[in-house]
Amino acid sequence: MVILDGTVVNVALPALQRDLGLSSSGLAWVLNAYLVPFGGLLLLAGRLGDLVGRKRVFVTGLGVFTAASLLCGVSQDPGALLAARFVQGIGGAVTSAVTLGMVVTLFPRPRERARAIGVYSFVQSAGGSLGLLAGGALTQTVGWHWIFIVNVPIGIVAALAAGRVLASEPGVGLGRGTDAAGALLVTSALMLGVYTIVGTTGHGWTSAHTLGFGAAALALLLAFVARQAKAPHPLLPLRVFRSREVSGALGIQALMVAGMFSFQFLCVLYLQKVLGFDELRTGLGIFPVSVSIGALSLGLSPRLIARFGPRAVLLPGLALIAAGLAALGRVPAGGSYAVDVLPALLPLGIGFGLAMPSLATLAMSAATPQDSGIASGMFNTMQQIGSAFGLAVLSTLATAHTDALLDGGASNISALTGGYQLAFRIGAALVAVALLLAATLPRSRATARPTEAEAEPVAENVTG
Repeated sequence: MVILDGTVVNVALPALQRDLGLSSSGLAWVLNAYLVPFGGLLLLAGRLGDLVGRKRVFVTGLGVFTAASLLCGVSQDPGALLAARFVQGIGGAVTSAVTLGMVVTLFPRPRERARAIGVYSFVQSAGGSLGLLAGGALTQTVGWHWIFIVNVPIGIVAALAAGRVLASEPGVGLGRGTDAAGALLVTSALMLGVYTIVGTTGHGWTSAHTLGFGAAALALLLAFVARQAKAPHPLLPLRVFRSREVSGALGIQALMVAGMFSFQFLCVLYLQKVLGFDELRTGLGIFPVSVSIGALSLGLSPRLIARFGPRAVLLPGLALIAAGLAALGRVPAGGSYAVDVLPALLPLGIGFGLAMPSLATLAMSAATPQDSGIASGMFNTMQQIGSAFGLAVLSTLATAHTDALLDGGASNISALTGGYQLAFRIGAALVAVALLLAATLPRSRATARPTEAEAEPVAENVTG
């Protein structure tokens, strides 16, 4: 539900603008008002899960997200909608930050953890793709209000299920990591950083606005790192970065997600503006990616990770993603979905289905039960930073190249296609850099065969 909300709004933006009288900048803030708190609070929320209990934080986030979704759905003016979207972003961050940490805690045995992370990765990717399909269907049939209101029954059911299924964890206690100054520094740095990145589409990368706020965000982040090195109970223990696998996985993830956004955002625009697809056909056109990711994440990927190790599975996954994006970089203005788009989507889906569970396994490889929440928060934070950076950079470059082609006399369709091609190629280059970085990671040992004890179902952390 939370991941789906990041994309379900995209296809409803024209209807929102028409009904609420939003300006172009106001329309952008329907997305940004959610992204800024979401990206800024993941790290803090993840640590709070370690301190006060991940189940408590998870259910609290669900409650905030669900209530804010209702407020979004009944909004009648732009101000109310943007305020509700900001609160919704807070709830989404609090909920998402601890999910991977709960997976790692509930499934400590390697093979079970690999399968659980495969399911987690599938749900994430499926949520993003299904958002396009659900958003188009709901907007066309019952109106944009329902893209938010539909979250209410889902959120209530999810909260009730969490209350029955998940065991309560006391956490290590606020005294083991209550760093108010560190919390203020990192939350301010991340929110300001995300705000700066998403604002580049309106202000440009070299404007005083971007450079000034970017420098302030960097200064706050450096102050946070210095604080964590000296604090008796740091919010983010710096020891988690000593593992090359963890640090490398976080960097690789940011590059991979940034590159993938050239597909997730610009492929939608290509289908709609060049091939003439409506919202529903666009969602159906992207759906093969979710099917491919699901087939890999739920079945083959966990077995491959258990047999060969996450690094060995990550490398071909990144190679397939880069190949798929490079293929999209050649889509013509008079293209065909079956001939030009679908053959590129399949390696994208297969590659992501291999790479995402591998990265999650690597990123959580050094997490202890006391640190799994902050590790989960870091993993999700890098995903959001990569998404925001990728969207800002690739959309800016695509627009600039399109404008240049129009000035040179190209037709509107040809100019749009040229801009999308450039963005796809740059996305492929980013993933290629991620592939090179992955090749430098230390070889991880394959998971050993499970013992009889490991083969038994894990029940001590789940009730009901």
